Amino acid sequence: MDRNLNPSEVHRLAATELNLFHLAGTIPGLHLEGAHIQPGTPIYDLTGEILFYRVGLTSSSGPSSGYADIAAHSLFGAPLLATAPDTSWNARAWLEKARAAYQQIQTDVKRQRDYDEIRFVAYSFPKLAVQFLAEGKEIVMLELGTWAVVPPANRDRRPLEPGSFERWSLIEELPKDQQAEAHKRFEERLEALNKIELPSAAHASLISKSILEPAFGVLSLYDSWELHYSTDAATHTPCYQLHGQETNVWCVAASVQMVLEFYRYQYTQSRIAQQLGLGTLSNPSGLPYARDNDVAVALNAMSSGALTANMLTTPAFSAYTSELRANRPMVSFIPGHSRSVAGYTQSRFVLLHSHGFRGLLVYDPWPPNAGVITRWENFDTQTYRRAFTAHVTTI
Repeated sequence: MDRNLNPSEVHRLAATELNLFHLAGTIPGLHLEGAHIQPGTPIYDLTGEILFYRVGLTSSSGPSSGYADIAAHSLFGAPLLATAPDTSWNARAWLEKARAAYQQIQTDVKRQRDYDEIRFVAYSFPKLAVQFLAEGKEIVMLELGTWAVVPPANRDRRPLEPGSFERWSLIEELPKDQQAEAHKRFEERLEALNKIELPSAAHASLISKSILEPAFGVLSLYDSWELHYSTDAATHTPCYQLHGQETNVWCVAASVQMVLEFYRYQYTQSRIAQQLGLGTLSNPSGLPYARDNDVAVALNAMSSGALTANMLTTPAFSAYTSELRANRPMVSFIPGHSRSVAGYTQSRFVLLHSHGFRGLLVYDPWPPNAGVITRWENFDTQTYRRAFTAHVTTI
């Protein structure tokens, strides 16, 4: 039986999970102390159910501390989906831009259609769009940021290609047995979290070590790594560059571009798209499902054989940690999308009888021409189809 949480339940979960997150030191160097959790923005599935809430984090000292995504649906398997401390979230500003884009579309087609509802939708999780509705029926859906019209669902194109610009429902597409297993894990986590009492109502929106430290003591972060210029982390700083995809469907090209650039191979995204057979800027295409391994071939070819690349199927968390510990970035495929991974973290919440938080540092090329750094994506709430490794060929 699926569980759907209401806003107050989500807010309490956000406070508990983020305070545990902060207490464990899961984000080294990030100043979450004293940050406040804002009311969440509901993000809907195509079915009309709320999937998760995007919760803004604001610091009393001034700058934003980014946002966190908190599950409202048990299919994710855990409440804390991801944190993005490097990216602010302003729902009102996004909706204002969406309304302006909608009006422009109405002007271009020389028609006026009134809407009575507007909402954020995960049209291709984790990609977002803004949906305009009238009397419960969709008028149009616009991709967040690009404001391109999201086309109707194409059920003939299955499985989803990495980079495909189409809508699909996470609730409908996720296998039922996988949802049932996720629901069980979600309930176990929820039961453990509900045993933790926040000291007072005043702390319901505050992140501070003083809130949970008296009851838990200091929880230790036991393993974390972010790509550096070399494996000598003491003398070399983190070294990785985010690239936004230059079209709606070039997430694979952008992900490959990030990995190649780490090894100092400078290619334009158009050139990489040409190598992968992804069309041109004026007529782009996604990577067909049957050609997943073309990523490994491209990494090898575009380094003139200096990089040995391999494809991993349904990679385990240990596959990511071993590669990243060796200071090697990876390309990661999830349903319908491609990103690059540049770090990981693991923390142990001993009193909750679980393996703790396992997160990946994801350099996501979406939204187009921008991208976002997710620090961290909860490994236990996502489906990882493929991963691509690349290491310097030795003789």
